[in-house]
Amino acid sequence: MERRTFLTGAGAVTVGALATTVTGSPGSADPGIRRVETGLDALVRSDFAELRGQRVGVISNPTGVDSAYRHLVDLMHSSGQVDVVAAFGPEHGFRGSAQAGGSEGTGTDARTGITVYDAYGASQAKWEAMFAQSGMDTVVFDIQDVGARFYTYIWTMYTSMVAAARVGKRYVVLDRPNPVGGRAYGPMMTAGYTSGVGLKEIVQQHGMTVGELARFFNAEFLPAEAGRPVELEVVQCRHWKRDGLAADTDLPWVMPSPNMPTTDTALVYPGTCLFEGVASITEGRGTCRPFELIGGLATDFDYHWGDRLNARNLPGVQFREAYFAPTAAGQKPALLNKPCAGVEVKIVDRGAYDPIRTGVAMLVEARKYPAFAWRQDTWDTLRPYWIDKLTGSPRLRTMIDAGADVADVVGAWADELAAFDRQRQPYLLY
Repeated sequence: MERRTFLTGAGAVTVGALATTVTGSPGSADPGIRRVETGLDALVRSDFAELRGQRVGVISNPTGVDSAYRHLVDLMHSSGQVDVVAAFGPEHGFRGSAQAGGSEGTGTDARTGITVYDAYGASQAKWEAMFAQSGMDTVVFDIQDVGARFYTYIWTMYTSMVAAARVGKRYVVLDRPNPVGGRAYGPMMTAGYTSGVGLKEIVQQHGMTVGELARFFNAEFLPAEAGRPVELEVVQCRHWKRDGLAADTDLPWVMPSPNMPTTDTALVYPGTCLFEGVASITEGRGTCRPFELIGGLATDFDYHWGDRLNARNLPGVQFREAYFAPTAAGQKPALLNKPCAGVEVKIVDRGAYDPIRTGVAMLVEARKYPAFAWRQDTWDTLRPYWIDKLTGSPRLRTMIDAGADVADVVGAWADELAAFDRQRQPYLLY
């Protein structure tokens, strides 16, 4: 177990025998837009001091940029300070050209000439093989997460951490703010429903940065799965506060995936992504407002949905009657390019908005339409409902099917959410 060192204004202070080193310190800023420094910005400011003399493999995608939109790998490659030997691309790929559920394959990066390995969905064994083939001794992770359990980049981080622990590689996380804030919401994943959209027991909107999650994973899960923690270092952000949203900062927004174009997309996503679990309703993929435009075939759904939602007076949100044709099908080819009727989710108060409660209300009202149907996957006969994998158990689906209203559904996870919030406290950095 390594000792954990915090760098403060008074210098380095060693605080105990933990398996994590944290570099940097959170700052404060004036009200309004906060000037925030990411872990990458801190690394560049130090002239890559944490990585000099090491053979580095980078797990990243287009979001791994500094405040001037310069990519981590390009900066390292041109600095002369870091020996970058490989990059590893998650879902959508290292340069971000693949759609949902896709990757770019293994090849050579045109700009730097380094080998880029296809790491999407990689098992521990594949990660270990890629690490060995690349010849690296330090893994650097720098990807902008969006704060939801079913966004797959955090599981790329987890599986690669396990592999790094097993083969004795150092793991460095360049931290970035959670764009939807630092509060946790939603139901807990249960062991029987883990999958690629939720490998371990955390709540649906975890309210943690990737650096905090790495610390949580390292202490809570790696000892059992890898036999030991990984040698972990988190290069902290500066000036980010837990109540901050992406819109409150001056950080550049680069699309983390093709259907995550804006910070408002990220804000609605923990709730409206639940519609991936509904066969008869599209989450607006391929439109200019994915996850904000939600609807089903215009022959099946209508304006009453939005009217009933507005009558609920949900905090921070209004619903606009909307008609559109999705140009990306996802798992719903029957809706591709078809006229759909539904709602546009309009956030009117970011601070008051609760995406998961909103998503549950939308499901409760949509369930009243005869055409409503949960998505079932034929390849998983034991756990066929995708909504169960998204929410972590059958509970939300069965409660809504039984006619439960929003308060009952949300109240059902209150105890497990409170327990998770207590569990994560030792790992929070901001």
